[in-house]
Amino acid sequence: MKFKASFTDDGISLLDKRFLPAIDKVGRVCHVYLTPTHAMLLHNLLGSTGPDGDGPQCVAQFAKDLLFREYNVSSRDGNRVAFSVDVALLHRAIRSALAVHAQSPAAGDAPAAIQVKLVNKQTPGSRSAAPFLTFETKGARSAVVQDVPISKPLSRSDVARLQDALDAAQELPETLVQVPDLQQLQNLVDRLKNIGDLLSVTVTQYGDLHLQVSTSLVTLGSEFKRLRILGARANAPVVDQNVSATIRMEMAVERGEALSVVLLLMVLA
Repeated sequence: MKFKASFTDDGISLLDKRFLPAIDKVGRVCHVYLTPTHAMLLHNLLGSTGPDGDGPQCVAQFAKDLLFREYNVSSRDGNRVAFSVDVALLHRAIRSALAVHAQSPAAGDAPAAIQVKLVNKQTPGSRSAAPFLTFETKGARSAVVQDVPISKPLSRSDVARLQDALDAAQELPETLVQVPDLQQLQNLVDRLKNIGDLLSVTVTQYGDLHLQVSTSLVTLGSEFKRLRILGARANAPVVDQNVSATIRMEMAVERGEALSVVLLLMVLA
């Protein structure tokens, strides 16, 4: 399998400033999934037996032309390649590449594109070659090659499981609620993102929508009740009315009568 690409300036800046910092807040390791048309960063979609529902999932999917000027990926599995990588190491390599790339080029010269490719190389002290994601950057006064260690590329069966988990993660939930005032909801989200980066969103089959941001110091949320329900619905137990909104949402999720997801406010901004 092979992968080699050249970043667009806007594409690599988008990863550096918005998506990698946000994903790093969710988890230390993510999968990089490359197809002929898209490049994806996926967190917590692949467990030991399938989609890992323990904890928040994160899907960042980019059309290849958004991130790359040139893009070539090939494999025996429909030209699909996937591997896991430490998000912090990946982000550090991108920041370093951008710093070199920002050096003023010689007069009349355009800055060279930042290139990335998959390589196998043997490091000092090792007995066999290991896979790396290699970044190559040229500036006016220096050139830098950075090797980011990655996992062994996923097997054909694991790539299929990852694709199945991705498809499942993007399916519509059984229950949707209709919010009558989108501007009110947007104003609320704008206020909550000043407190934290992770927004917990819970939708119940009773027509309730619960938004909450939690940090080590404060928890703040808001609840919309008796909204119009689209899809599966249920009657709220009377006992739930005597407990806090947060506890009611947790009890509804445990009964299978609610769905809760975590959104990255840095990405939504």
